[in-house]
Amino acid sequence: MKIAELSKEIRDLLEHLDAPQRLTKHLTIVNSTAFHIVEQLKTEWPNLVLNEKELLFGASTHDIGKAVITDELYKKGKKHESEGFKILKELGYNDEESRFTVTHGNWEISNLKIEDLIVCLSDKIWKGKRINELEERITNKISELTETDYWDVSIKLELILEKIAIGSDDRIAWQGI
Repeated sequence: MKIAELSKEIRDLLEHLDAPQRLTKHLTIVNSTAFHIVEQLKTEWPNLVLNEKELLFGASTHDIGKAVITDELYKKGKKHESEGFKILKELGYNDEESRFTVTHGNWEISNLKIEDLIVCLSDKIWKGKRINELEERITNKISELTETDYWDVSIKLELILEKIAIGSDDRIAWQGI
């Protein structure tokens, strides 16, 4: 999986916030992972409708609150979620665009859109972390949205995610964890 550069809009946003390099690298990796997942999903299920622009914006900004709550770059915490939402709202982004700052760490919430779940997945799988319940939710969503057999989706999604997980060591080293 190739690491792609963030959009100019996001790079400018991170520069405006004087975001630490570690955050910029993390958002770059999660965005690249989300892009790769979307490309693979479109190949396997061409009839799967995703709001790619929204999804990639979410992947690029999900941890934006860590530009202010910098201690959460190195330790667990949830303060950055509401802070990120506040930052994006103050900068003129709407609730739909800003929601990923909150939903990325709360994938258990019912009725999340598939875009939210893919951002959550991208935030985990880039470093090789697998969460069965999250992957099952995505499998169910894809199965429902494409009217495809659950087990068929499960097998194909497993292959996609396993390939991503295999390259996690290089991405972890690049981010500098």
